[in-house]
Amino acid sequence: MKFNVTSEIHSLKSVLLKRPGKEVENLTPDTMHDLLFDDIPYLPIIQQEHDAFADVLRENGSEVLYLEKLAAEAIDQSNHKEDIVGRFIAESDIRDKELTKALSEYLLSMKTSEMVDKIMAGIRNDDLDIQSSSLAWLADHQKKTLFLMQPMPNLYYTRDPANILGGGISINNMTFQARKRESLFMEIIVDHHPDFKTSELNVWRDRTVDTSIEGGDVLVLSDDVLAIGVSQRTSGKAIEELAQTLFSMNSTFKKVIAIEIPHVRAMMHLDTVFTMIDVDKFTIHPGIQGLDGKMSIYVLEPGKGQADVSVTHHTDLSKVLKQALNVPEIALIPCGGGDPIAAPREQWNDGSNTLAIHPGVVVTYNRNYVSNDLMRSYGVKVLEIPSSELSRGRGGPRCMSMPLLRS
Repeated sequence: MKFNVTSEIHSLKSVLLKRPGKEVENLTPDTMHDLLFDDIPYLPIIQQEHDAFADVLRENGSEVLYLEKLAAEAIDQSNHKEDIVGRFIAESDIRDKELTKALSEYLLSMKTSEMVDKIMAGIRNDDLDIQSSSLAWLADHQKKTLFLMQPMPNLYYTRDPANILGGGISINNMTFQARKRESLFMEIIVDHHPDFKTSELNVWRDRTVDTSIEGGDVLVLSDDVLAIGVSQRTSGKAIEELAQTLFSMNSTFKKVIAIEIPHVRAMMHLDTVFTMIDVDKFTIHPGIQGLDGKMSIYVLEPGKGQADVSVTHHTDLSKVLKQALNVPEIALIPCGGGDPIAAPREQWNDGSNTLAIHPGVVVTYNRNYVSNDLMRSYGVKVLEIPSSELSRGRGGPRCMSMPLLRS
């Protein structure tokens, strides 16, 4: 396989998805908040909708790969299955020796594909017959949670744990505890899957760093320009660290545009409010712009020293984009047409979270009809997918896809 992404809009050749599984059914009203959900999707329908999404991608020339399948193949190839299970147990904050032993034996008794599905879905306390005398188990764990290992319902948002940036990858340290383990799957795949091991893929950033960055905040505008959101889940320090690495490690990227957005759940990542859909067209949620249209934007470029980064502040997004992309004009297409009711309603259901699969061809949720019709009026081809259950997780088509190769 080849891995290379130098654009948001070039033809999508290969993409990584995760089909929603039992993990979304293991949400309860009491755990939704901690697991970063606002509602509980209905599994049969969310799977139908996700399958329809995958079919649209295939019908338009994309190879669809699945995270759960690649992870199982990588673990089988690693010859370190026991160690990998130990890492998932440790990162689930299980320290008691008796529990660790029982849980390890339980998981290792399964076929690898079943084991991966179980780790993703979560392991309930009553899945195992545990006879522990540990106070940590009796007083702290058993009475406070139904799960030994928490489910990972956000996994179908494959955009966030890692990004292909040019000919390299950033494996991300996720912000919230509920998602920390997700990027461990990507680390295992990069380290052990034969398609990745032989690809000479640069690792620009790994998940052991202290600062957090998530893939929904990272847009590859061109082969030398990134846009990254300073958001609820990506810090300015993390962006500066990534820029330093890219500038000093011979990547093609020479400019990083850091865009501040409100640090709120409704706008958790840059791609929930701003995406690129053609060479000179972007979707944007009006809520990230001030009344005067001004924003807080920082342009990072290589400084004089090898590890130095030059930072300049700007307020006009259109002007910054025109200069960075060398185009005469930029169209910023407002979510919901900028209407005070339609805009926030459709943004809540990811009306700005478009996935470009060719220049001027995007996949969107069918429920965002105001935004979709407006994009069509700009000459954009809009491919709609069903979204009654997919949208409950507060992420759209871009969130649900990790491009591996664009033309």
